[in-house]
Amino acid sequence: MIASIFLAVVVPLNYPTTPTDDVVDDFHGTPVADPYRWLEGDGPEVRAFIDEQNAITDAYLDVESKPAIRARLEELTDYLRFSTPSRYGDTVIYTRNDGLQPQSVMYVRGGGDVEGDRVLIDPNTFSDDGTVALAGTTFTKDGALMAYAVSVGGSDQRVVKVRQVESGEDLADELTNMRFSGIAWNPDNTGFWYNQYPSDESRLNNRLRYHVLGEPQGDGAIVYTEPDDPELSLFPFVTDAGDYLVVYKSRGTDRRSGVMYREICDDCDPAKQGGFTELFPVQDARYSIVGNTDSTFYVLTDKDAPRRKLVAVDLLKPEIENWQTIIPEGEAVLETVGTIDGGFVAVHSKDGRSVLTVRDRTGGSVRNVELPGEGTVFGVDTDPQRETFTFGYTSYNFPSVAFAADEELGLEEVFPSTLDFDPSGFDVSLHFATSKDGTQVPLFVTHKKGLELDGDNPAILYGYGGFSIGQSPYFAPSLIAWLEQGGVYIFAGLRGGDEYGAEWHEAGKLENKQNVFDDFIASAEWAIDNGYTKPEKLAIRGGSNGGLLVAAVELQRPDLFGAVICQVPVIDMLRYHTFGTGRFWTVEYGNAMENPEHFEFMYAYSPLHNVEEGVLYPPTLVLTADGDDRVVPAHAFKYVATLQANADPNGIYLLHHQTDAGHGAGKPTAKRLDEAADIYAFLVKQFGMTWE
Repeated sequence: MIASIFLAVVVPLNYPTTPTDDVVDDFHGTPVADPYRWLEGDGPEVRAFIDEQNAITDAYLDVESKPAIRARLEELTDYLRFSTPSRYGDTVIYTRNDGLQPQSVMYVRGGGDVEGDRVLIDPNTFSDDGTVALAGTTFTKDGALMAYAVSVGGSDQRVVKVRQVESGEDLADELTNMRFSGIAWNPDNTGFWYNQYPSDESRLNNRLRYHVLGEPQGDGAIVYTEPDDPELSLFPFVTDAGDYLVVYKSRGTDRRSGVMYREICDDCDPAKQGGFTELFPVQDARYSIVGNTDSTFYVLTDKDAPRRKLVAVDLLKPEIENWQTIIPEGEAVLETVGTIDGGFVAVHSKDGRSVLTVRDRTGGSVRNVELPGEGTVFGVDTDPQRETFTFGYTSYNFPSVAFAADEELGLEEVFPSTLDFDPSGFDVSLHFATSKDGTQVPLFVTHKKGLELDGDNPAILYGYGGFSIGQSPYFAPSLIAWLEQGGVYIFAGLRGGDEYGAEWHEAGKLENKQNVFDDFIASAEWAIDNGYTKPEKLAIRGGSNGGLLVAAVELQRPDLFGAVICQVPVIDMLRYHTFGTGRFWTVEYGNAMENPEHFEFMYAYSPLHNVEEGVLYPPTLVLTADGDDRVVPAHAFKYVATLQANADPNGIYLLHHQTDAGHGAGKPTAKRLDEAADIYAFLVKQFGMTWE
C-alpha cells in the first residue's frame, strides 16, 4: 500500500554511504545503538557529509518552475512593512522594512529637539550580507537610552551595546556572553540589571548582575544567585512606576516562574546583593506582573485558573486568601493584559482567535474593541499614564496592520498596509477534528474562494504542539503564493500548546506527548475525509518542536502523507539534553538518561530510534542551519543519515543545510525567500504541480 502511493513520483537517488560508529549506550538495561554519533561533531568529515547532502538536494530541487516560484515570492514580499509602534515618554519607536531589505530598520519619532522620523539603528549596516541582526532592544522609561543586542549568523549568543536615542550615538559600553539575557533599566538611567551565565558554554548558575554605565562589564556586581539550585534562570523586570525590581525565577522552559522583588529608591544601592522578598514560588503556577499601584501588584496567573485570570495582590498581605480577582477566568484564554490610565487592556484567545477588551480597574465596565475580522492581536503597547494604546492585527488573509485606539475605542491605522492584496479572494474558516481519545482539535483552513472539495488539492498541514506556545492566524506573503496556486493551508492547534490554557499544555507534554501526534494524525484524516486533499497531495510541515512532530508522525503513519517538511528539528530524544540548549527542555520532554519511566515513553516515539528497516516513508526534506545553537544541526544530520541507510532505498530523504543562519530569528529576507522557494519547489515536484 505504501509503495503504491509514492512510487509514481519517487526517483531513486544515489545516496552517499555514511560511515558509522560502534557506539552503544545502556539506558536502564536497554542497549541503544548510536551509529552516527560522530555527526554531533564539527570536523572536516562532518563538513564533507554536509557538502555531499547539499549537492544531492540542490540538484533535486532544481526544478523548471523554481525561478518563477522565487520571483513570485519576492514580488509578494516587496512592500513597505511596519511594526506596531511603542512609546517611551515622548519618544515613539517602530521598525520599517522597505520590502526586500535584509533586516528591518528601527526608526524614532519625537524625543529631544529633532523633528520628524529618523533612523535610530539600521542592522543592514552590521554586515554586507544581512546575517548580523538586531536581536532585541530595551529602552529606558523616558526613551533617552536603549540597550540593544546583536546576533551573528542566527546564534542565540548576543553582544549588548547602549545607544543614546537623541544623538543616535553609541556609548562605550559593550557586554558579551549575553545569551538569553534580560535587561531592566534603573529608573535613574545610570545602569541596568541583567542576567548572565558564567560562560558561553554554561547553561547553569545563572546570575543577576548590575551594570553601571561607563564601567567595564567585568566589574559588574553579582546581585543575586542561587548556588544550591543551579538549574534556575533569572530574569529582571522593573515596574512601570519604577518603584520595584522584580525577578522571575524559572526552571528550563517551564513557564511556572517564581517571583521575588525588592524596592528601588533614590538612596538604595542598585548593585547590593540580595534583599529580595519571595512573592511566588518556582513551579507553582504561571505568574506575570502587568503593573502596580503602590504596593498592589496586578498579576496575570493560572493559579487555580487554567485559562488564567488577573488578580490584585497586596505585598503587605500577599496570601492567596487576600487576592482580589479583577478579570476572572473565562471560557477564552486570557493571553495578555496591559495597564492604561484608569483601567486594563485585555487580550483573550478563543479557539485561537483574539478578543480585545478594555476594562476599568475593578475589571468591570467591559468594552469590546471591534477588530477587522477573526484573527490575531499582537504587540499591544499601553501606558498607565495614557488612555490610548496601540496594537497590531493580522490574519491569514489580512496583512499585519498597526492600529491606535482612542478613548472612545475608535481605531485608526497608524501604518496602513501597502501590499496590493485583496483578501476577499480567500476564505479562512475554523473547524474541529476529533482526536483518538475524542478531544476536539481546532483547525484553521485557508484557501481560494470557490475551491472544489474533490479531494485532489495540494495541501500543507502545519503544527507545533509544545512548550505552552499557542498558535494563531498570521499573514505571510509566502503563504499567499501557495494559495494562489490552488493550495490549501491547514493549521492545527494541537495539545501541548496554549490554545486552551494550562490543561491543554499538560495534556501534550512528558508522558502525554503521544496525544500531540494523535491530534496531528486526526487533523490529516479530517482534511482527507472532508475532501480538501488526499494522502498523495498532503504535506506536513513543522519546525523545532514542530520538526519533532512531523518526523514522529511520518514514522507512525507513513501512508497518510505525500511529503514532509521538517525544519530545524529535535530528533534524538535520548540525548537532546546533552547539547545546545536542550537541557532547558527536560521539563517538557523528560530525561531518558536519568529516569527509566521517561526512557520508556521517549524511546517509543523518538524519531531517530523508530526508523524501520525497508519501509518507504514519504518524501522528506529536512532543513537546518550552521548557526543554530538552540536545536543543533546534528539532530537533522543523524535523522537523514538514518533514513537513507535504513528506509526503502526508493525513498526521497533530503538534507538542506544553510550557512550563516540559525534557528530562524534574524534570518535575512533573501535567505527566507530562498528557503521558501526550496520548499515549494520540493512540493511542486512531489505533487506533480504546474506553477502558474
